[in-house]
Amino acid sequence: MNKKRLELRAHHGLCFIFFEGKGYSEEFTKHMQSVYDTMKNNPDLKVVIKEDIICQKCPNLLKDVCKTKELVQGYDHMVLSFCSLKENSQISWFEFSRLINEKIIIPNQRKSICGNCQWTEICERKA
Repeated sequence: MNKKRLELRAHHGLCFIFFEGKGYSEEFTKHMQSVYDTMKNNPDLKVVIKEDIICQKCPNLLKDVCKTKELVQGYDHMVLSFCSLKENSQISWFEFSRLINEKIIIPNQRKSICGNCQWTEICERKA
């Protein structure tokens, strides 16, 4: 039986590493928590550079298009590059999070990817 692959923006993998139950709104945060909890089951992922399951409840998503598209696509490209992955790579969550830790977190590269993100203070405090 084939499991459906969950589409996840590349940079959202990095967001999950530092997620602590805060977000744009209560609705967004509950949705993010729900997806975060799903990751504990090690879903198969398709790593994308487009709107994903997290974006569904984001206030920056207007008519199915992110209003900060260029900014977040830059984050996505950098995460893929650091992890030596290509867009649409198929990988398990555990493997993706391992790559993020080994290639970005441990060598202290997170700030070079998304240091200008509005949530960077959380990441810096938790690092």
